[in-house]
Amino acid sequence: MTDRIEPKYVIGDTDFSIQRMYRKGISAMRRPHTHDFYEIYYLLEGERVYFMNGNVYTVSKGEMMFINPDDLHSTASSAEVPEFERILLNFSHRFVEEGDKQIAALLPLDDSRLIRLPLKEQPVMERILKRMIEEAKSESPHYVSYIRSLLIELLVLVYRAGLTGEADSPSKYAHPMHHKISEIALYMNRNFNKPITLEQVSKQFYISPSYLSRIFKKLTGFHFREYLQVVRIREAQKRLAGTRDSVQFISEQVGFEHIAHFNKTFKKLTSVTPLQYRKQNRR
Repeated sequence: MTDRIEPKYVIGDTDFSIQRMYRKGISAMRRPHTHDFYEIYYLLEGERVYFMNGNVYTVSKGEMMFINPDDLHSTASSAEVPEFERILLNFSHRFVEEGDKQIAALLPLDDSRLIRLPLKEQPVMERILKRMIEEAKSESPHYVSYIRSLLIELLVLVYRAGLTGEADSPSKYAHPMHHKISEIALYMNRNFNKPITLEQVSKQFYISPSYLSRIFKKLTGFHFREYLQVVRIREAQKRLAGTRDSVQFISEQVGFEHIAHFNKTFKKLTSVTPLQYRKQNRR
């Protein structure tokens, strides 16, 4: 069976989109990314490795990733099961709110997460997603309202799964290195303001530097140093928007020794200078 990528069906600019895809062989996102809308990644067949907010997850058939806006994430093939079929759903908060304000008030979730639906609910979820695709494709009268009502039904299932404990943390790792890389990413997230090097971390976690470099890139989509820079710059963005601290002070607090390096890295990752970012995002 060859790759099968169906059209992406879109409502508005970022209000809603849905796409079904089958792919065989090793594949991965070019880069981890963020966006300002919600994402649901439902796996119909196969297995995928997800990196999200410093944790490595293994997603299996009948499971989904629920991703809040602005959370850093990427996905890659599982070495054990390289082929997969998924449905990817994106939607805005406004799209839900226009249909049901009570359900919209449940969003965002406390954190982005892997959701393991009860077995009996998986056919229901798949029916909802496939019906959304059919409606988006046909554009029959009032299809937007119908898709919105289906999305609300889907979100109720997600919310109930959370109440029953089926929304899972990555506490059960499919592979030991997934756990190890999650520990290392968590260490970097908590200690970004300190000097951190590949050699120091590899020694601390009993992994050779060369192997850590390779496996970190494979599972997260980042080179080790790149991920550290992203963590530091994302923290700097929060402080620029939420405090009146000087750029110099913030750069030091997030782990940069030199302001020039901070400014250069910040613009490289965000496309604006720290002062421009502050002006655009002042709370």
